[in-house]
Amino acid sequence: MDHQGSRSERRISSVFLGIVAVMAVTGWAVWTGYSTSTGLAVFLFVTAAWIVSLCLHEYAHARTALHSGDLTIGAKGYLTLNPLKYTHALLSIILPVLFVIMGGLGLPGGAVYIERGRIQGRWKHSLISAAGPLTNVAFAVVCTAPFWLDALEGVPLAFRFALAFLALLQVSAAILNFLPVPGLDGYGVIEPWLSHRVRREVAPLAPFGLIAVFALLWIPEVNQFFFGVVDGLLSALGVTDLETYCGYDLYRFWREADGLCTAPQS
Repeated sequence: MDHQGSRSERRISSVFLGIVAVMAVTGWAVWTGYSTSTGLAVFLFVTAAWIVSLCLHEYAHARTALHSGDLTIGAKGYLTLNPLKYTHALLSIILPVLFVIMGGLGLPGGAVYIERGRIQGRWKHSLISAAGPLTNVAFAVVCTAPFWLDALEGVPLAFRFALAFLALLQVSAAILNFLPVPGLDGYGVIEPWLSHRVRREVAPLAPFGLIAVFALLWIPEVNQFFFGVVDGLLSALGVTDLETYCGYDLYRFWREADGLCTAPQS
């Protein structure tokens, strides 16, 4: 009976498989041009891929916590990759997607609830927090692989732009997640190494960390600096500003497309 329960706790959910299916079908549509609207296909492909990356981000936290000693992870449904099982489904999925639509920004979402008291060792706590944003780093490497491998020959323009924009989301998410701000994963990495007094004083600030970061990004100088760092990293990976711009331009299919970025149908 326990064995069956364990298997069901780890079975990949139909919700996640459905999102992957949308990503695959719309990715194919972007690649082949088999769509009445290239922009709509790009929107669905990038959004689905972004949600997949959010699910993998939270899964990485949960899986690392499981191997570090929190055996309650499976019963909470976190190992099924079902985004509806997260602590705050709204924060974990809907808000990050809205931030992408509104500002082309990969803002981190909600979280899985980990029973930290079950885990012994500061390094384990740090690794659990780092596992999520490291998933975004891995996703960014995969998205940019055709660029830094100089393997773009034969890749349709629309798909190239979509990958560039998706890479921007992953890089921005990784940077934001690694900020040592209470409530974000970066703070979770360093928190185990702080004194009990500091942790106690900082704890009440955790719910406001993400809000503070978002507010700061509204300041033009901060926004410019942040995206300058993102663009610099993408440039090092072979992705140009024009490609990410055109990816975002195509993604917003409801707006009039920039003629500079018009991707011809195949």
